[in-house]
Amino acid sequence: MKTPAFLKKGDTVLIIATARKISEKEIEPAVAELKKWGLKIELGANLFKSRHQFAGTDLQRASDLQWAIDHPVAKAVFIARGGYGTIRILDQVRIKNIKHHLKWFVGFSDVTAIHTELNNKGIPSIHGPMPFNFLKDKKSLDALHKVLFGIKTNYNVKPNALNRVGKAEGEIVGGNLSLLYALAGTDSDLSTKNKILFLEDLDEYLYHLDRMMMQLKRNGKLKKLKGLIVGGFTEMKDNAIPFGKTAQQIILEAVAEYDYPVCFDFPAGHVKENFPILLGKTIKLEVFKTKVNINYPDDVL
Repeated sequence: MKTPAFLKKGDTVLIIATARKISEKEIEPAVAELKKWGLKIELGANLFKSRHQFAGTDLQRASDLQWAIDHPVAKAVFIARGGYGTIRILDQVRIKNIKHHLKWFVGFSDVTAIHTELNNKGIPSIHGPMPFNFLKDKKSLDALHKVLFGIKTNYNVKPNALNRVGKAEGEIVGGNLSLLYALAGTDSDLSTKNKILFLEDLDEYLYHLDRMMMQLKRNGKLKKLKGLIVGGFTEMKDNAIPFGKTAQQIILEAVAEYDYPVCFDFPAGHVKENFPILLGKTIKLEVFKTKVNINYPDDVL
């Protein structure tokens, strides 16, 4: 696996929008913060374009993504915000060009489409805060700073009664469940065999969450995992006739027949504490009854 270089002061980073539109005012705090980190910032030519709910047309967003991929100097690319739209432009860009100028791609939610494409090409990326909500939580932002600059970061997570104890070590992959569901069966489909899967999501009906988990199960993506880490499943919705299970119960039921550790409530996703995850890199997962440890081996950070 080819790993981008970690950042240092004076490096150039880019901000582009591949999905929902964003205004200049909305990213001003993030730009100011990145400058405090000693970084130079370049903005995509179409960053503030508007086309209905999107940040410009598909062609404009694809153009900025290709610009970011091909940028010869930049060391990181921040996707401005999530929403919906990245999947619409995947086939219009040459993501494989990233191998010529390796750089970190940072974001979550809809950015899962990019993370998965990069993972399929053996390139790690960072599931973490985006400029739109950069200042939402200082601890998460500090952790992102450390990860980008190659400073070792470990996580200690509070126990959850539904956790399944055990230890595992392997490559962590995943992201937003709805995106993984949408990418299934396409050229961007995610391989999960012998990996630790991370999942998060927002604003889904419980019955649809169950349907997505059943799809992953029937597709074999849950069978040969080394472990499962579940982040935020926030603002879940129910019908007038209740589905009868919580999001966590639905997920646990889907993996009930398998024997690997499961961690719930990892602080990542559409939650206040959105700690960065180095997707595509090896982690050590230790789930005990009283605590959960998630560490990167010494040769990762």
